[in-house]
Amino acid sequence: MGQSLSAIYIHAIFGTKNNSSFIDISIEKHLHSYMAGILKNLNSPAIKINSVPDHIHILFRMSKSHSISQIMHVIKRDSSKWMKTQGYRGFRWQIGYATYSVSQSKLETVSEYIVNQKMHHKKMSFLEEVESFMDKYNVDQYSRIFSGHKISSYLW
Repeated sequence: MGQSLSAIYIHAIFGTKNNSSFIDISIEKHLHSYMAGILKNLNSPAIKINSVPDHIHILFRMSKSHSISQIMHVIKRDSSKWMKTQGYRGFRWQIGYATYSVSQSKLETVSEYIVNQKMHHKKMSFLEEVESFMDKYNVDQYSRIFSGHKISSYLW
């Protein structure tokens, strides 16, 4: 085979610093579009992006030329700078993130999950969501106290 081929889909989740509610309705679509542009420039096209005020979900096809850590670093750094230029002076993302692999057969299911974030979070907090993903993906090697709750995660 004369070329490298790759079809790796990633569901990324990360929150705002101190879970602050920065991502309001007036900016969210612009932020999503800006992030889609960042991902396009990294040869990692966005499939779905959606957010609630304190965190964001992104489903994208990962580039064969960049690592997850590189992609996450660039998208968080550049979108944080952009948010500040939009007047959100104190805006920052949390240090960590979560990324999960997604099977081609589950792309539509994950896309629907991301689209329905606002309805989803009427029933479940971000902390509960993080814990549920950790259970689903058997992530237990990281521990930290967050808002009085013990969670195992590197999102924070």
